Amino acid sequence: MRAFITASGQCLPGSPVGNAAMADHIGRLSERCEREGRLALRQNGIRSRHYAMDANGRTDWTVARLAAGAVADILDRAEIDRSRIGYLATATTQNDIMVPGLASLVHGESGLPPLEVSSHQSVCASSMMALKGAALQISAGEHRAALAVGAEFASRYFRPGHYAETDTLSADGTLPRDAAFLRWTLSDGAAGVLVEDRPAGRGLSLAIDWISLRSFADRFAPCMTGGAMAGADGTLTPWSHADTIGDAARRGAFQLRQDMDALHRMLPVWLGELMRLVDEGRVAVDEVDWFLCHFSAKSLREEMVRLATRAGCMIPEERWFTNLYEKGNVGAASPFLLIDDLLRSGRLRAGQRILCAVPESGQCIMAYALMTVVEGPQ
Repeated sequence: MRAFITASGQCLPGSPVGNAAMADHIGRLSERCEREGRLALRQNGIRSRHYAMDANGRTDWTVARLAAGAVADILDRAEIDRSRIGYLATATTQNDIMVPGLASLVHGESGLPPLEVSSHQSVCASSMMALKGAALQISAGEHRAALAVGAEFASRYFRPGHYAETDTLSADGTLPRDAAFLRWTLSDGAAGVLVEDRPAGRGLSLAIDWISLRSFADRFAPCMTGGAMAGADGTLTPWSHADTIGDAARRGAFQLRQDMDALHRMLPVWLGELMRLVDEGRVAVDEVDWFLCHFSAKSLREEMVRLATRAGCMIPEERWFTNLYEKGNVGAASPFLLIDDLLRSGRLRAGQRILCAVPESGQCIMAYALMTVVEGPQ
């Protein structure tokens, strides 16, 4: 039995925040921090993004509420009633609370009936874990309709109060590179898809041909981290091993960090996965009509293009579809945002092939998915 994406939706909080207003919105640390932020913005190319906190640090949002907003948007565009949903898979980098799982919280917020749930926690690739889980449930005949939703609330970690009186913030008000880049790159929101055992009766659906996801944690140490304290030799200790919560906070355990040098070392591995799929006959580069590649920064895209061109597996850039520059890097929500925006764009035609690529820097994961555009019987 095949699985089809029949509807999609998103929830982006507030109005878009442009680069000029960004420092005021997430909070100012120092002039030097802002200079480094402007450099990060030139590297990532993002021009606007959404935040679930206002400029005073206040919010009514949670990750679960953002995800529930995306669910509502999906169901507004779906042909079926919420009572027919049998499975909910959620994806995020960090849940609102430690227990229970995000899927339970989203279920409670969304008004869905009793159903099967699955919570996926990683970074960007958790979206593909959720999507694959939903697709397999449909293909196995366990359920006829399933939801896969990704949601993020990264900005809650970027307010000045999360750095004050910690070892991360230097005396002159600057942050190390691994903390500063994410502060100017990540944003908030949610998106997701409805997966069914048949195409939608009207309009276009996406037949899921296959999803491939592989971890390379056997080759790489953690690259993007949260909840850990780094020792002088780079070893990571869980926050819960600190003598006190205050000690863990002082040592920066509750901040998001990313090793930029390690990130660039992962690029050849991510590309190698595409080359493997080409060699196995699962991807024919010339037959890809749309390439939905999630990337966190314009500079990384440029490096990916360079490597793919040299390797002979480059998909022409006119076939790339991205919304990074207008909507920012929304982590686990970003792949679903790409799918939703492409479906809404009016640029799809039946028979076209879509290749999704989702690299994750958490501890090196690479996911690809191939889909075919199909038209319902009207």
